[in-house]
Amino acid sequence: MNWKSKKVLVTGSGGFIGSHLTEELMELGADVRAMIHYNSDNTWGNLELIPQETKRELEVIAGDIRDPFFIQKAVKNCDIVLHLAALIAIPYSYMAPKEYFDTNVNGTLNVMQACLAEGVEKVVHTSTSEVYGTARYVPIDEGHPLQGQSPYSASKIGGDKIAESYYMSFDLPVATLRPFNTFGPRQSARAVIPTIIAQMLSGKSKLELGSIAPVRDFSYVTDTAKAFIKVAESRDTVGTVVNSGTGEGYTIGEVAHKIKEITQSKAEIVTDEKRIRPEKSEVMQLICSNKKILKLADWKPENTFEEGLSETVEYMKENLARYKPNVYNI
Repeated sequence: MNWKSKKVLVTGSGGFIGSHLTEELMELGADVRAMIHYNSDNTWGNLELIPQETKRELEVIAGDIRDPFFIQKAVKNCDIVLHLAALIAIPYSYMAPKEYFDTNVNGTLNVMQACLAEGVEKVVHTSTSEVYGTARYVPIDEGHPLQGQSPYSASKIGGDKIAESYYMSFDLPVATLRPFNTFGPRQSARAVIPTIIAQMLSGKSKLELGSIAPVRDFSYVTDTAKAFIKVAESRDTVGTVVNSGTGEGYTIGEVAHKIKEITQSKAEIVTDEKRIRPEKSEVMQLICSNKKILKLADWKPENTFEEGLSETVEYMKENLARYKPNVYNI
Protein backbone atom coordinates (compact mmCIF):
# COMPACT_ATOMS: atom_id res chain seq x y z
CA MET A 1 0.00 0.00 0.00
CA ASN A 2 1.20 3.49 -0.83
CA TRP A 3 0.38 5.32 2.40
CA LYS A 4 1.38 8.66 0.85
CA SER A 5 -1.82 8.56 -1.18
CA LYS A 6 -4.08 7.68 1.77
CA LYS A 7 -6.20 9.79 4.09
CA VAL A 8 -6.33 7.90 7.40
CA LEU A 9 -8.53 8.41 10.44
CA VAL A 10 -7.15 7.11 13.75
CA THR A 11 -9.75 7.11 16.53
CA GLY A 12 -8.22 7.11 20.01
CA SER A 13 -5.06 8.69 18.63
CA GLY A 14 -4.35 10.45 21.91
CA GLY A 15 -4.04 7.14 23.72
CA PHE A 16 -0.99 4.99 24.36
CA ILE A 17 -1.06 2.74 21.29
CA GLY A 18 -2.92 5.32 19.21
CA SER A 19 -0.18 7.94 19.54
CA HIS A 20 2.53 5.46 18.48
CA LEU A 21 0.39 4.29 15.57
CA THR A 22 -0.23 7.88 14.48
CA GLU A 23 3.50 8.55 14.57
CA GLU A 24 4.28 5.41 12.51
CA LEU A 25 1.69 6.41 9.89
CA MET A 26 3.14 9.91 9.65
CA GLU A 27 6.58 8.43 9.04
CA LEU A 28 5.09 6.41 6.18
CA GLY A 29 3.77 9.63 4.64
CA ALA A 30 0.06 9.11 5.33
CA ASP A 31 -2.29 12.08 5.63
CA VAL A 32 -3.53 11.45 9.18
CA ARG A 33 -6.67 12.78 10.81
CA ALA A 34 -6.13 12.14 14.51
CA MET A 35 -9.27 11.92 16.63
CA ILE A 36 -8.95 12.72 20.33
CA HIS A 37 -11.56 12.85 23.08
CA TYR A 38 -12.85 16.39 23.52
CA ASN A 39 -11.63 18.25 26.60
CA SER A 40 -11.92 21.92 27.53
CA ASP A 41 -8.14 22.31 27.89
CA ASN A 42 -7.60 21.28 24.25
CA THR A 43 -4.89 18.85 25.32
CA TRP A 44 -4.03 16.09 22.85
CA GLY A 45 -3.16 13.32 25.28
CA ASN A 46 -0.08 11.35 24.22
CA LEU A 47 0.05 13.19 20.91
CA GLU A 48 1.60 16.00 22.93
CA LEU A 49 4.68 13.78 23.28
CA ILE A 50 5.41 13.19 19.59
CA PRO A 51 8.00 15.39 17.84
CA GLN A 52 6.92 18.98 17.14
CA GLU A 53 7.59 18.70 13.41
CA THR A 54 5.29 15.67 13.25
CA LYS A 55 2.52 17.43 15.18
CA ARG A 56 2.57 20.32 12.73
CA GLU A 57 1.54 17.95 9.93
CA LEU A 58 -1.35 16.41 11.87
CA GLU A 59 -5.02 17.19 11.47
CA VAL A 60 -6.35 16.82 15.02
CA ILE A 61 -10.09 16.71 15.68
CA ALA A 62 -11.73 16.54 19.10
CA GLY A 63 -15.06 14.88 19.81
CA ASP A 64 -16.74 11.83 21.32
CA ILE A 65 -16.90 8.34 19.82
CA ARG A 66 -20.44 8.05 21.23
CA ASP A 67 -21.71 10.88 18.99
CA PRO A 68 -22.78 9.45 15.60
CA PHE A 69 -23.01 12.90 13.98
CA PHE A 70 -19.44 13.74 14.95
CA ILE A 71 -18.17 10.33 13.78
CA GLN A 72 -19.87 10.75 10.40
CA LYS A 73 -17.92 14.00 9.91
CA ALA A 74 -14.68 12.43 11.19
CA VAL A 75 -14.84 9.58 8.68
CA LYS A 76 -15.71 11.81 5.70
CA ASN A 77 -13.16 11.66 2.84
CA CYS A 78 -11.03 9.04 4.63
CA ASP A 79 -9.68 6.00 2.79
CA ILE A 80 -8.63 3.98 5.85
CA VAL A 81 -10.07 4.01 9.38
CA LEU A 82 -8.13 2.56 12.32
CA HIS A 83 -10.54 2.37 15.25
CA LEU A 84 -8.76 2.35 18.63
CA ALA A 85 -10.98 4.63 20.74
CA ALA A 86 -12.22 2.72 23.78
CA LEU A 87 -12.39 2.61 27.55
CA ILE A 88 -9.82 -0.01 28.54
CA ALA A 89 -9.13 -0.05 32.29
CA ILE A 90 -10.55 -3.28 33.71
CA PRO A 91 -10.92 -2.14 37.37
CA TYR A 92 -12.89 0.96 36.34
CA SER A 93 -15.26 -1.23 34.30
CA TYR A 94 -16.50 -2.75 37.59
CA MET A 95 -17.48 0.77 38.68
CA ALA A 96 -18.91 2.16 35.43
CA PRO A 97 -20.10 -0.72 33.22
CA LYS A 98 -22.68 1.35 31.32
CA GLU A 99 -20.02 3.84 30.27
CA TYR A 100 -18.00 0.95 28.84
CA PHE A 101 -20.92 -0.33 26.78
CA ASP A 102 -21.83 3.16 25.58
CA THR A 103 -18.25 3.73 24.43
CA ASN A 104 -17.03 0.32 23.29
CA VAL A 105 -20.22 -1.07 21.75
CA ASN A 106 -22.22 1.97 20.63
CA GLY A 107 -19.05 3.84 19.72
CA THR A 108 -17.99 0.96 17.48
CA LEU A 109 -21.46 0.87 15.93
CA ASN A 110 -21.10 4.57 15.08
CA VAL A 111 -17.73 3.97 13.43
CA MET A 112 -18.92 1.00 11.37
CA GLN A 113 -22.06 2.79 10.19
CA ALA A 114 -20.10 5.90 9.20
CA CYS A 115 -17.49 3.81 7.36
CA LEU A 116 -20.26 2.02 5.47
CA ALA A 117 -21.96 5.30 4.54
CA GLU A 118 -18.70 6.88 3.39
CA GLY A 119 -17.48 3.83 1.46
CA VAL A 120 -14.05 3.55 3.10
CA GLU A 121 -11.50 1.15 1.62
CA LYS A 122 -10.56 -0.60 4.88
CA VAL A 123 -11.47 -0.50 8.55
CA VAL A 124 -9.33 -2.03 11.29
CA HIS A 125 -11.22 -2.52 14.55
CA THR A 126 -9.33 -3.01 17.81
CA SER A 127 -10.16 -5.95 20.04
CA THR A 128 -8.25 -7.31 23.06
CA SER A 129 -6.99 -10.67 24.29
CA GLU A 130 -9.20 -10.19 27.35
CA VAL A 131 -12.19 -11.33 25.26
CA TYR A 132 -10.85 -14.90 25.46
CA GLY A 133 -11.06 -15.04 29.24
CA THR A 134 -8.88 -17.53 31.08
CA ALA A 135 -7.29 -19.80 28.47
CA ARG A 136 -8.85 -23.19 27.82
CA TYR A 137 -5.73 -24.01 25.82
CA VAL A 138 -2.48 -22.23 24.93
CA PRO A 139 -1.29 -20.69 22.79
CA ILE A 140 -4.65 -19.03 22.15
CA ASP A 141 -5.67 -18.90 18.51
CA GLU A 142 -8.52 -16.93 16.98
CA GLY A 143 -10.90 -19.91 17.27
CA HIS A 144 -10.71 -19.90 21.07
CA PRO A 145 -14.13 -19.35 22.73
CA LEU A 146 -14.93 -15.85 23.98
CA GLN A 147 -15.85 -15.22 27.60
CA GLY A 148 -16.79 -11.93 29.24
CA GLN A 149 -15.06 -12.16 32.61
CA SER A 150 -15.31 -8.41 33.22
CA PRO A 151 -17.64 -5.65 31.99
CA TYR A 152 -14.67 -4.43 29.94
CA SER A 153 -14.16 -7.73 28.13
CA ALA A 154 -17.92 -8.13 27.59
CA SER A 155 -18.09 -4.66 26.03
CA LYS A 156 -15.19 -5.50 23.72
CA ILE A 157 -16.86 -8.75 22.67
CA GLY A 158 -19.91 -6.66 21.80
CA GLY A 159 -17.80 -4.28 19.73
CA ASP A 160 -16.10 -7.18 17.95
CA LYS A 161 -19.46 -8.67 17.01
CA ILE A 162 -20.70 -5.32 15.71
CA ALA A 163 -17.67 -5.18 13.41
CA GLU A 164 -18.21 -8.80 12.34
CA SER A 165 -21.89 -8.13 11.60
CA TYR A 166 -21.08 -5.20 9.32
CA TYR A 167 -18.81 -7.44 7.26
CA MET A 168 -21.31 -10.29 7.16
CA SER A 169 -24.39 -8.13 6.56
CA PHE A 170 -23.10 -5.23 4.47
CA ASP A 171 -19.75 -6.47 3.11
CA LEU A 172 -17.90 -3.68 4.93
CA PRO A 173 -14.15 -4.29 4.43
CA VAL A 174 -13.31 -4.59 8.12
CA ALA A 175 -10.59 -6.56 9.91
CA THR A 176 -10.33 -7.02 13.67
CA LEU A 177 -6.91 -6.94 15.33
CA ARG A 178 -6.76 -8.58 18.74
CA PRO A 179 -3.55 -7.43 20.48
CA PHE A 180 -2.36 -9.25 23.57
CA ASN A 181 -0.87 -7.06 26.31
CA THR A 182 1.07 -4.08 24.95
CA PHE A 183 3.61 -2.05 26.92
CA GLY A 184 6.16 0.70 26.36
CA PRO A 185 6.74 4.46 26.63
CA ARG A 186 3.67 6.69 27.23
CA GLN A 187 1.58 3.93 28.85
CA SER A 188 -0.41 5.07 31.87
CA ALA A 189 0.01 3.70 35.37
CA ARG A 190 -3.33 1.88 35.13
CA ALA A 191 -1.29 -0.89 33.40
CA VAL A 192 0.85 -3.30 35.38
CA ILE A 193 4.31 -2.68 33.87
CA PRO A 194 4.36 1.12 34.39
CA THR A 195 2.86 0.55 37.85
CA ILE A 196 5.80 -1.69 38.75
CA ILE A 197 8.43 0.59 37.20
CA ALA A 198 7.03 3.76 38.81
CA GLN A 199 7.04 2.22 42.28
CA MET A 200 10.58 0.90 41.88
CA LEU A 201 12.00 4.14 40.44
CA SER A 202 10.41 6.13 43.26
CA GLY A 203 12.48 4.20 45.78
CA LYS A 204 9.59 2.54 47.61
CA SER A 205 10.61 -0.28 49.92
CA LYS A 206 7.45 -2.25 49.15
CA LEU A 207 6.09 -2.98 45.68
CA GLU A 208 2.30 -3.13 45.96
CA LEU A 209 0.63 -5.45 43.45
CA GLY A 210 -2.49 -7.55 43.08
CA SER A 211 -2.17 -11.20 42.13
CA ILE A 212 1.28 -12.06 40.75
CA ALA A 213 0.18 -15.45 39.37
CA PRO A 214 -1.59 -14.43 36.12
CA VAL A 215 0.40 -15.07 32.92
CA ARG A 216 0.50 -12.49 30.14
CA ASP A 217 2.02 -12.20 26.65
CA PHE A 218 3.63 -8.75 26.34
CA SER A 219 4.37 -6.96 23.04
CA TYR A 220 6.38 -3.75 22.74
CA VAL A 221 4.22 -0.87 21.56
CA THR A 222 5.98 -0.20 18.24
CA ASP A 223 5.42 -3.84 17.30
CA THR A 224 1.70 -3.50 18.03
CA ALA A 225 1.53 -0.27 16.00
CA LYS A 226 3.14 -2.05 13.05
CA ALA A 227 0.62 -4.88 13.41
CA PHE A 228 -2.18 -2.37 12.77
CA ILE A 229 -0.40 -1.13 9.66
CA LYS A 230 0.25 -4.64 8.34
CA VAL A 231 -3.37 -5.67 8.90
CA ALA A 232 -4.59 -2.51 7.15
CA GLU A 233 -2.32 -3.23 4.18
CA SER A 234 -3.36 -6.86 3.73
CA ARG A 235 -6.37 -7.70 1.56
CA ASP A 236 -6.40 -11.17 3.11
CA THR A 237 -7.41 -9.84 6.53
CA VAL A 238 -10.80 -8.50 5.40
CA GLY A 239 -13.59 -10.24 7.32
CA THR A 240 -11.18 -11.89 9.75
CA VAL A 241 -9.93 -11.61 13.33
CA VAL A 242 -6.17 -11.80 13.88
CA ASN A 243 -4.17 -11.91 17.10
CA SER A 244 -0.92 -10.04 17.65
CA GLY A 245 1.50 -11.18 20.33
CA THR A 246 4.83 -12.85 20.91
CA GLY A 247 3.79 -16.38 21.86
CA GLU A 248 5.70 -16.11 25.15
CA GLY A 249 4.13 -15.77 28.59
CA TYR A 250 5.39 -14.37 31.90
CA THR A 251 3.72 -14.29 35.29
CA ILE A 252 3.29 -10.84 36.82
CA GLY A 253 5.75 -11.98 39.49
CA GLU A 254 8.36 -12.80 36.85
CA VAL A 255 7.83 -9.41 35.24
CA ALA A 256 8.34 -7.69 38.59
CA HIS A 257 11.62 -9.54 39.15
CA LYS A 258 12.88 -8.62 35.66
CA ILE A 259 12.15 -4.96 36.35
CA LYS A 260 13.83 -5.22 39.78
CA GLU A 261 17.01 -6.36 38.02
CA ILE A 262 16.90 -3.51 35.48
CA THR A 263 16.17 -0.81 38.08
CA GLN A 264 18.37 -2.42 40.76
CA SER A 265 15.47 -2.03 43.19
CA LYS A 266 15.40 -3.90 46.48
CA ALA A 267 11.64 -3.46 46.96
CA GLU A 268 9.75 -6.31 48.59
CA ILE A 269 6.71 -7.52 46.66
CA VAL A 270 3.56 -7.32 48.80
CA THR A 271 -0.12 -7.94 48.07
CA ASP A 272 -2.47 -4.96 48.03
CA GLU A 273 -5.99 -6.36 48.45
CA LYS A 274 -7.67 -3.52 46.58
CA ARG A 275 -5.67 -4.40 43.44
CA ILE A 276 -6.99 -7.98 43.30
CA ARG A 277 -9.71 -8.63 40.75
CA PRO A 278 -12.84 -10.59 41.78
CA GLU A 279 -11.97 -14.28 41.75
CA LYS A 280 -14.18 -15.34 38.81
CA SER A 281 -13.21 -12.20 36.88
CA GLU A 282 -9.42 -12.69 36.96
CA VAL A 283 -8.01 -14.01 33.69
CA MET A 284 -5.22 -16.36 34.67
CA GLN A 285 -3.41 -17.12 31.39
CA LEU A 286 -3.13 -15.33 28.04
CA ILE A 287 -0.49 -16.52 25.55
CA CYS A 288 -0.88 -15.66 21.88
CA SER A 289 -0.81 -17.82 18.80
CA ASN A 290 0.40 -15.41 16.10
CA LYS A 291 0.47 -17.86 13.19
CA LYS A 292 -2.55 -16.33 11.46
CA ILE A 293 -1.24 -12.74 11.38
CA LEU A 294 2.13 -13.99 10.11
CA LYS A 295 0.39 -15.84 7.29
CA LEU A 296 -2.16 -13.17 6.33
CA ALA A 297 -0.26 -9.96 7.05
CA ASP A 298 3.42 -10.96 7.28
CA TRP A 299 3.74 -9.55 10.81
CA LYS A 300 5.91 -10.74 13.65
CA PRO A 301 7.38 -8.92 16.66
CA GLU A 302 10.78 -7.30 16.25
CA ASN A 303 11.59 -6.42 19.88
CA THR A 304 12.40 -8.79 22.74
CA PHE A 305 10.62 -8.40 26.07
CA GLU A 306 13.88 -7.45 27.80
CA GLU A 307 14.69 -4.79 25.19
CA GLY A 308 11.24 -3.31 25.55
CA LEU A 309 11.46 -3.24 29.35
CA SER A 310 14.80 -1.43 29.23
CA GLU A 311 13.41 1.19 26.81
CA THR A 312 10.36 1.67 29.01
CA VAL A 313 12.43 2.07 32.18
CA GLU A 314 14.61 4.71 30.50
CA TYR A 315 11.53 6.61 29.33
CA MET A 316 9.98 6.53 32.79
CA LYS A 317 13.19 7.71 34.43
CA GLU A 318 12.86 10.89 32.37
CA ASN A 319 9.11 11.22 32.90
CA LEU A 320 8.54 9.94 36.43
CA ALA A 321 6.74 13.16 37.37
CA ARG A 322 3.85 12.07 35.13
CA TYR A 323 3.19 9.09 37.40
CA LYS A 324 1.81 8.76 40.92
CA PRO A 325 3.58 5.74 42.44
CA ASN A 326 1.79 6.10 45.78
CA VAL A 327 -1.67 5.98 44.20
CA TYR A 328 -3.56 2.96 42.85
CA ASN A 329 -4.64 4.01 39.35
CA ILE A 330 -7.79 2.26 38.20
